[in-house]
Amino acid sequence: MLADAGLEFTARDSMLDEENAKIAMREQQLNPAQQAHELALLKAKKISNGNDDFVIGCDQILALNGQAFDKAHDMECAKERLKALRGKAHVLETAIAIAREGKLIWRYDASPRLVMRDFSDEFLDNYLNISGERILSSVGCYQLEGMGSQLFEKIDGDYFSILGLPLLELLAYLRLHKIAET
Repeated sequence: MLADAGLEFTARDSMLDEENAKIAMREQQLNPAQQAHELALLKAKKISNGNDDFVIGCDQILALNGQAFDKAHDMECAKERLKALRGKAHVLETAIAIAREGKLIWRYDASPRLVMRDFSDEFLDNYLNISGERILSSVGCYQLEGMGSQLFEKIDGDYFSILGLPLLELLAYLRLHKIAET
């Protein structure tokens, strides 16, 4: 998305142990929105330590009835996830943080709400067969920009936030600070 928006950047892995970080956050009883925010912040701060560049960290957690979900590990888990979401509303807790020299300088959180339609088991099987394992890269096991759009009856929230990056808010911040063209 950043490249498509005309931004030049270098992608780096924060090497954050997300699994243990999530376990610790759940033990601290952080809600899904707080978890997404903390993970985005940890990623940005970890890379920005000793670094004068603006470092962007992002994270997204799916919340259903207040319970946080991680990405599905396989197609059977994806099928069960989609069955659990079928006919219900869920929230994609989406967070972005910018850090510089190990300090938070900006953050933004969004909570788009999506309502899945009550699709048939036959539709679900067809969807999984056509979509394949690429849906495992999404916490909700869908890609809204593709066939995943057929899973929904209603969406409230910013499209880019649903994709995992509140792009318009990020671009506004970058333009304000002369990091992106105005």
